[in-house]
Amino acid sequence: MPGAFTVAAGVHRIPLPLPNDGLRAVNVYAIEDAGGLTLIDSGWALAQARERLESALASIGHELADVRRFLVTHLHRDHYTLAIVVRRLFGSRVLLGAGEQESLESIINRDDRAANVYGLLLLRCGAGPVVERLRRAWPEHDGGGEWEKPDEWLTGTEEIELHGRTLRVIPTPGHTRGHVVFADLGNGLLFAGDHVLPHITPSIGFEAARPELPLGDYLSSLRLVRSMPDMRLLPAHGSVTDSAHARIDELITHHDRRLDACAAVIQHGAGTAYEAARMLTWTRRERHFDDLDPFNQMLAVMETAAHLDVLVRQGRLTASITDDVVTYATS
Repeated sequence: MPGAFTVAAGVHRIPLPLPNDGLRAVNVYAIEDAGGLTLIDSGWALAQARERLESALASIGHELADVRRFLVTHLHRDHYTLAIVVRRLFGSRVLLGAGEQESLESIINRDDRAANVYGLLLLRCGAGPVVERLRRAWPEHDGGGEWEKPDEWLTGTEEIELHGRTLRVIPTPGHTRGHVVFADLGNGLLFAGDHVLPHITPSIGFEAARPELPLGDYLSSLRLVRSMPDMRLLPAHGSVTDSAHARIDELITHHDRRLDACAAVIQHGAGTAYEAARMLTWTRRERHFDDLDPFNQMLAVMETAAHLDVLVRQGRLTASITDDVVTYATS
């Protein structure tokens, strides 16, 4: 639903539309800051999203020109690109995790359509058919080319002072290598981006500069946030919930089970990440791989590869490369 929804004193959740059938909205959080606003994430650079943001801000007595800065949790376009549009218009500052530099350079310097950026990764997973489907089906959306560098790179040593609160920047690589969350420890609020989501598990490995072990990074980041005091979870997708710890425990358990499932399909004959993904089921509805659209097939293959690579690191599987395709086997 459109609007600005107060979730804490001086903090408003603003859902903005997304142009797909999977995730229908991204949450932007507007924080009142001494007469102006700081926004956590920005939305996708779409005309409808900008209109919704302007309307929501008007409902709390503000306008786009009042946005002094965007604190962006990660580089994906539904979080980053509308901030660039607003900066061009009003000079707002944009801050992004330093770990996103390589991916952003890759996007700026070449065509960022998934079939091109991620094609080599998919081919390495044995997923040539998915590459072909993406080339035919990858959608084009207005404002999709809004990519520029931020004003400031966040290294994870910062504490950002706002009116009545301090946000601690915490690097949480995994969903992307430069993902950060913003912890308002004084008020018990965690602006979690896509690191911890209340109803779904974040995709792993969907980025131009994929790290060696994205799932390993993600699990370590979950444990890091779990070691902190519990806070209310303010996610980028889905509703606000009372306990970040409770959801983190569920996510860790989920990935433990998924690792076991990935090991089992290799034992039953799958050799590549693509073959393993086709033997697994997807989403809470346990859909078959062939029932997913090409974009989600890509995510499924990349996430499967991330799990298989952790199993290799654990010594439960082995990996070899033939003709640039990674093949897995039981140890």
